[in-house]
Amino acid sequence: MAAYEAQWGGWLLPPAPRYNGGPKVFHSDMPEIDDAGNWWFDAGDPRVSTWYGFQIGPDNEFCIDDRAHRITLHSSITGWIESAALAYEVQRWAPRSVTVRGPAVDEIDLSSMEPFIEVAGVSDGWWRRADTVIAVYRGEAWLLDRPEEQIATIYSGITEPEIYLDY
Repeated sequence: MAAYEAQWGGWLLPPAPRYNGGPKVFHSDMPEIDDAGNWWFDAGDPRVSTWYGFQIGPDNEFCIDDRAHRITLHSSITGWIESAALAYEVQRWAPRSVTVRGPAVDEIDLSSMEPFIEVAGVSDGWWRRADTVIAVYRGEAWLLDRPEEQIATIYSGITEPEIYLDY
């Protein structure tokens, strides 16, 4: 927790495109111990009232937690930040976007696409190919065990190389 506070404590974050904007300011709170003996702590207060909280895990994973279940969104705190930054950048450069919801998200073929390793995606992730970037958000769907809640946004027509983060 001390290392988290030293590196991330006090960071004011922009609203994330999903998860009701995410945490507003990174700060830790009282740690909790799980059944396996691992310590978890709050990442910071949610930007708005949510039915889940944001947690940091023992290996710095970034999660959502409803006190009954915990879902890892990104395998690192940096992954959450990269994902939020990428969302802003891709919206700037993509002239077209389409949102897909529910089971149709599972039908999106990502096999020919390269993942953005910077986002360290677990339930959520980003992929790229040529002029297309796809963001997939499954965290809330997995937390609720409701596939109809998953969302993907397909951004296309990107002609500027900046979206590829030094690709």
